[in-house]
Amino acid sequence: MNPEPFLQLDRLIHEKGRLAIMSMLAASPELTFTELRDALAMTDGNLTTHIRALQQEGYVSVAKSYQNNRPLTTCSLTAAGRKAFAGYINLLEQIVRQHKPQ
Repeated sequence: MNPEPFLQLDRLIHEKGRLAIMSMLAASPELTFTELRDALAMTDGNLTTHIRALQQEGYVSVAKSYQNNRPLTTCSLTAAGRKAFAGYINLLEQIVRQHKPQ
């Protein structure tokens, strides 16, 4: 077994919570903080920590606005985030193909 592909996995995305966030954002142009929190059953603090890590890497964009006089936070993948996620998925597919019984 060649361990090289496993070592190339983006460790930031690979963490379970961040992978879920990236997956949801890849499937939608943008999602609100509440939509992410509820769909992923995360606490506000946990989701905030994961989003902050993805934002610092430049994978996620966070916009704050108001809707009906209430704060609204929306998240979306950046171009770099889409590219990183696509690369991550491609590498996983490569690993699966490489280790699939013939």
